[in-house]
Amino acid sequence: MKKYKVNLRDRSYYIYIEPGIKNSLPSLLSEYNNGQKWIIISQYKLMELFGYDLKSNLISSGFDCSYITLPNGEAAKSINEYNRAISQMIDLGCDRKTCILSLGGGVVGDVSGFIASSFMRGIKYFQIPTTLLSMVDSSIGGKTGINIDRGKNLIGAIYQPKGVFIDQNFLVTLSQEEVVSGLGEIIKYGAILDKEFFEKISLWVQDIPAFPFSEAIEICCKLKADIVSKDEFDNGMRGILNFGHTIGHALELKFGFNKLRHGEAVAFGMLCAGYVSFKLKKLDEKQFNVLEKLIRTLPLPKLKKINSEELLSLIKRDKKFVKGKLKFIILNKIGEATISQNVDNLILKESFKLL
Repeated sequence: MKKYKVNLRDRSYYIYIEPGIKNSLPSLLSEYNNGQKWIIISQYKLMELFGYDLKSNLISSGFDCSYITLPNGEAAKSINEYNRAISQMIDLGCDRKTCILSLGGGVVGDVSGFIASSFMRGIKYFQIPTTLLSMVDSSIGGKTGINIDRGKNLIGAIYQPKGVFIDQNFLVTLSQEEVVSGLGEIIKYGAILDKEFFEKISLWVQDIPAFPFSEAIEICCKLKADIVSKDEFDNGMRGILNFGHTIGHALELKFGFNKLRHGEAVAFGMLCAGYVSFKLKKLDEKQFNVLEKLIRTLPLPKLKKINSEELLSLIKRDKKFVKGKLKFIILNKIGEATISQNVDNLILKESFKLL
């Protein structure tokens, strides 16, 4: 079993990575079980695939366990669904000692974490990510949230889990689109933090069925654990993890969360951010071409024609747009990112031509 620590003093926790770890969860969670209610928050399909077995195993091991399901996709990240889940927890007799097990991808993790952060002013929760994207990124670091029609994750909190359990066996159930979405986030880690990893990814994506996902997951988890340990509340270097996300979030709003997956949108966003980095004379042309070639290797969906003014207006709803200034993540070189506030509208609109 691989184990990486997110070092946050009294909020520290471990990321555990092992194929089949879901079968060991009753043992791994036993120290936290004191007769309280445990709630699995998931989706119906995931409950059928893994959740009912997990619930049965926990009950057999002395856990008082129930479950709540959320709808598929970003529809789950609404105030209405949040309210419905909280009401169900009250009906199930949950209290301040209740523990949540978040079984799912990024959407389930975001909603579950926000429920945990706010139910009775905060209860324990654990992340059990089931998608590649959530394994390498969203399950780690405590960012939680729900959406409103004006933008993504505009309501939320940074609230750390007590542990993250990554079972690579879940990956066999993913569609190609979900795998590609996860690859978008994996590329991000190489681009902003690790040139050697980036070069490996460039080779690995030539044969996606043979991609060494376990190795990539471990590298991403270590990189993210290190960043979060240094900047838990996103006041400095953690911001570079948003490379590709500013334009990516705008694209999700434009085309719909259920039409364009998050990692796909981030891949398009990185393409634009790479171009911006080049135009600002930070990233040299050769490295920009390498980044573009890698991103275009992914089987991304074709986007309909972009209205640059509309996309720009959506970008200005982003959380990183503060006091009229956009905090935009650029590359100095492959493997090194920084935050710039010198990205003007003209350069952004030029970058949209790559979409």
